[in-house]
Amino acid sequence: MKKNIAIIMGGYSSEYQISLKSGNVVFETLDTSKYNAYRVHIFKDKWVYVDDNNTEFPVDKNDFSVNVNGEIITFDCVFNAIHGSPGEDGFMQAYLELLGIPHTSCPMYQASVTFNKRDCLSILKPYGIKTAESYYLNLGDSIDERAIINKVGLPCFVKANKAGSSFGVTKVHKAEDLQSAIDIAFNEDDEIIIESFLDGTEVSVGVISYKGETKVLPITEIVSENDFFDYEAKYLGKSQEITPARLSKVQEEKVNTVAKKVYETLKMTGFSRSEYIFKDGDPHLLEVNTVPGLTKESILPQQAAEAGIPLADLFDNAIEEALN
Repeated sequence: MKKNIAIIMGGYSSEYQISLKSGNVVFETLDTSKYNAYRVHIFKDKWVYVDDNNTEFPVDKNDFSVNVNGEIITFDCVFNAIHGSPGEDGFMQAYLELLGIPHTSCPMYQASVTFNKRDCLSILKPYGIKTAESYYLNLGDSIDERAIINKVGLPCFVKANKAGSSFGVTKVHKAEDLQSAIDIAFNEDDEIIIESFLDGTEVSVGVISYKGETKVLPITEIVSENDFFDYEAKYLGKSQEITPARLSKVQEEKVNTVAKKVYETLKMTGFSRSEYIFKDGDPHLLEVNTVPGLTKESILPQQAAEAGIPLADLFDNAIEEALN
């Protein structure tokens, strides 16, 4: 019997277009001899199954089923391709877990913790995971610019705390630019994180659960043409992504060990991609993404290819792991 797989895509954040691309790649790649794949768009104003003619059928949120011309379709597994909210922050995970529907991403708690950069770094610090110096602000806090600069130095990064994909991120070189960067970040989120600039090689490390084991994929080095790896660099081709990264054997072993430790300490499952910068020879964790991009130009698929794992296998394994 073929399994019914709902590929959820879209979402409520600025990244919904990237998510639609990722979801369509999954849809086009899944083995049709094993799976009936359904594209399901999740937006604030509608949850709909979209058929090959772009006809939309509403999803019944009571049990995540779809009525297609009188036939009720239920799903054996949900393939999560939503970047940002509600697919990467725990909401969809919690909903699907309450309904008892297997899904390909990490559990609810892991999703919500990793989506909150501040909480994620705070949890990992006692385990010896190195991070940048950071300063936290909530909307409405009084802003002491001198205290911020004393703690993190210049240049520094001002980031929305709970937004994916480099939205609401500014690199600040001069003290007089700090306030406008803070305003930009608060446009995306009511919490922000200000971090010291780490000047070193930046790498992105895919860690997945593959055939029942934690697997660290070949590492990608990020060389941005822009001042840092921002949205343009990430999605509009303004960066070089070199896989495998140009690291020494020692650097490679260090970052592999740290990335695996992060994945296992957080009790992750499914896909993840974490970003590190080398400072004084050691990888410093920036953030963990639990629904990384799955488009042809995305980093995780590049890494899987380098590891000899075709996309169809990568996606098939994610579904198998979810179902077992």
